[in-house]
Amino acid sequence: MRDAINQRYPASPRALFASLWHNRELIVQLTQREVMSRYRGSVLGLAWSFFNPLLMLAVYTFVFSVIFKARWGLEQESTTDFAIVVFVGLIIHGLLAECLNRAPGLILTNVNYVKKVVFPLEILPWVAAGSALFHSAVSIAVLLAAQLVFQHALAWTVVFLPIVLVPLLFATMGLAWFLSSIGVYVRDIGQTIGIFTLVLLFLSPVFYPVDALSENYRFLLLLNPLTPVIEDARRVLIWHQTPDWAKLTLYAAADFGVAWLGFWWFQRTRRGFADVV
Repeated sequence: MRDAINQRYPASPRALFASLWHNRELIVQLTQREVMSRYRGSVLGLAWSFFNPLLMLAVYTFVFSVIFKARWGLEQESTTDFAIVVFVGLIIHGLLAECLNRAPGLILTNVNYVKKVVFPLEILPWVAAGSALFHSAVSIAVLLAAQLVFQHALAWTVVFLPIVLVPLLFATMGLAWFLSSIGVYVRDIGQTIGIFTLVLLFLSPVFYPVDALSENYRFLLLLNPLTPVIEDARRVLIWHQTPDWAKLTLYAAADFGVAWLGFWWFQRTRRGFADVV
């Protein structure tokens, strides 16, 4: 009986990529529907995906740059320079936070799919990630436009940004698979994730550089999985530098491991979803 279940819900790394490839068209369709449904009925529609990051950036820049007088240590640093540096961190954190905040409720809000034996439930986190990637892409477009307007130049190293983001995407997927499964059995988990992602925002080098902390506390930032991604994203988007390939390789290996462990957990626990929901 157990062998039959394992065969029905394979959990190997190969099965992870096979599921993504075989269901790619369904993932795209559901992602498009997800994005459109979020803004359906609003006056501005998809334009909100453009205005939301600008509004958040304006608020954070005013609070940290104007009120708290935070600075990044750049030569002749302006408020615009500070805003661009902060915006990169906000984009990276937002990609992770949006997926994690939605993960605990993915199965509970799609009960009709649970009852369908043939529906690949494992793609639901991919759909949430696709929606988050869409909004991140809009934010990146806003960032690049701001660089052109205020700094009159773009870093050629921006071509490395997808390479920097892919490991983070897989780590996010692993956590999303785990949380979406746990959220079915432990409903309280959804109430704590928002707090966790908010704490993670201020424990990441979003509003301040890593070297702003003393040596006694800097290791906390270095243990944060968002730190290397934010640092590399700033290298390729702002500093005209290539990623730290050694750290990126280690980070990618660890993130793919997280993705597989989350997928394995999801596949092993999904057989009980129908009994709980």
